[in-house]
Amino acid sequence: MKATHPVWAVLITIAAMFAQVFLGALPTMLLFDESNPFYEPVGVVGITLASLGFVYLIRRFLGRQPWRGVGLTRSWRAAPHLLAGVLAGAVAVVAAGALSVAFGVATWAPDDVVLPQLSALPLMIAILLLGQAFPEELLWRGHLFDTLSGRLSPRAVLIVTAVAFGAMHIFSKSGADTLAERLLYIVHAAGLGFACGAARARTGTVWMAVGVHLGFHIANRTFPIKISQFSVELVILACTLTVTGLLILLQRRGGHAAAPDTRAGGLGNPRRPAARGAGSQG
Repeated sequence: MKATHPVWAVLITIAAMFAQVFLGALPTMLLFDESNPFYEPVGVVGITLASLGFVYLIRRFLGRQPWRGVGLTRSWRAAPHLLAGVLAGAVAVVAAGALSVAFGVATWAPDDVVLPQLSALPLMIAILLLGQAFPEELLWRGHLFDTLSGRLSPRAVLIVTAVAFGAMHIFSKSGADTLAERLLYIVHAAGLGFACGAARARTGTVWMAVGVHLGFHIANRTFPIKISQFSVELVILACTLTVTGLLILLQRRGGHAAAPDTRAGGLGNPRRPAARGAGSQG
């Protein structure tokens, strides 16, 4: 069908990405002031619900595709895959941060910058999971990955989903000021997309991809560095994310790949030059 053609599938996914953020958060913006403590928590729940709704409608009425293809499975493997992904995404960010300090493009942040974030870590994790990691991965590595897999080779699916995910971040709010930084910001987001896509390919479900995305944002928010050269930091981060994705794929080749579980189960951004933090759609 036309909606499952690679070009249309990517365009529909990008449109759904922006629609789920706007429409999901719209009731919260109408009901609460930004200073209200429920503003952000309720908003991210709305984004997750909007994502589930959009993916269902796209697959049901446009692509005529079964829901199980998104890889949102219920099995004992879901939790280990999620946790393994969180570890992989966090390690990529920590490695990039340590390299940035070693190369002199970042410095260690003082405790008074980091400790307030750690005290709110549980709420932060919930917001990052429901506002970014889960809804974005359900759309990109769930729906789009499955849709493209019916038309393209596995390698092409990884490349297309990563590049399209990265390109979409041209609209993200970030610390990028110059054209070069904006382009590098896209490259670093594509690196995240590649690592998440590798997790989907490795496990056959979306849970590890959600974990990689979540771990990336958690470490981005909490790893105690202050960035002084944003463009170099983006290059290093893109490299560590790409290496992370390759290592996940090598595990598939070196051992036994996890069989896809087909039972139906139902961003973030570095900040310059302040402490590392995640910001917008990625």
